[in-house]
Amino acid sequence: MKVSTRVHYGLRAMTELARSYRDDRLLSIAEIARSEGLPLAYLEQLVGELRRAGLVEGTRGVRGGYRLARAPEAITVGEIYRILEGEVAPVDCTAEDYLPGSCAREPVCLSRGIWARVQAAILGVLDSTSLDDLLISEALQHHFVPLQSVTTTRGEFAHA
Repeated sequence: MKVSTRVHYGLRAMTELARSYRDDRLLSIAEIARSEGLPLAYLEQLVGELRRAGLVEGTRGVRGGYRLARAPEAITVGEIYRILEGEVAPVDCTAEDYLPGSCAREPVCLSRGIWARVQAAILGVLDSTSLDDLLISEALQHHFVPLQSVTTTRGEFAHA
């Protein structure tokens, strides 16, 4: 499965909004585009879709901008994916709108099971990962101190 630019850029925009959520700051699309290195016009389209879907709120005016409509822990990557891309379906027969029996190979198909498992695994990760989880992961990555930097020359632990 390859993630589309729409989903990748949309998730990056949503993580920027999640960062500003705790400070109750509004961000302009231009600020998001600048900090994430994203094309402004494309980002406007994506944020518009996320706003219409109820994940983002906008405020007009000089001090206007955008913010998350819900807390970062209440928005999953799966929601963002579905809004911007649609359902996760590695093959047609795993799609929600698949009509059983519409594939002539269905009774003898040996591969459908693996694609259903792949779909379930992907959905499990996307739907169990919130924007807050991504922020926590980022914080852990940036605050990780390699073990070598907290040991002394005699191999004793120093205070980090």
